[in-house]
Amino acid sequence: MPPGMYDRHGSHDRGREQQQRINEQIRISPVRLIGAQGEQIGVVPTSQAMEMAREANLDLVEVAATERPPVCKIMDFGKFKFLQKQKAKDKTKTHHQKLKEIRLRPKTGEHDVDTKVHQARKFLEHKDRVLVYVVFKGRELQHIDEGRRILTHVLEKLVDVAKVEKSPSMEGKRMSTMLAPK
Repeated sequence: MPPGMYDRHGSHDRGREQQQRINEQIRISPVRLIGAQGEQIGVVPTSQAMEMAREANLDLVEVAATERPPVCKIMDFGKFKFLQKQKAKDKTKTHHQKLKEIRLRPKTGEHDVDTKVHQARKFLEHKDRVLVYVVFKGRELQHIDEGRRILTHVLEKLVDVAKVEKSPSMEGKRMSTMLAPK
């Protein structure tokens, strides 16, 4: 990069911020040492800390490089890296609950309703909330009881995996109910 120019994203430093120094890579002396069981040992020369780590068959890992003196811990570095990767993986796995919609009509056939129930069951098992609604058009509005019958049928079939968040109610030209996973 030419003089006077700077990288505002700091990409030239990215590799170093995650990298931790271990064993012989730690050159500064003395260091504040933490033992293998987490006990505070105190400020010791780096060579003595390395010797203690070797005796325990573990690594000397720099955990806080910016402190003065730097903080080092005696631990199994391979296991430490593995646990860090697991934590990072678990963070990405968190599931954000979504709202899924199931749309029905008053004239929807029995088998088609069962298919929609199966779909709703999948959503609920995946920890998503489900909004089930029956849409009425034209003269169908005179048969609201048919829509209510379909919704109660759906609720009966999903009672083992869902709890009713909002009971069936009429909103304009549609009747809806909200289900949440148990």
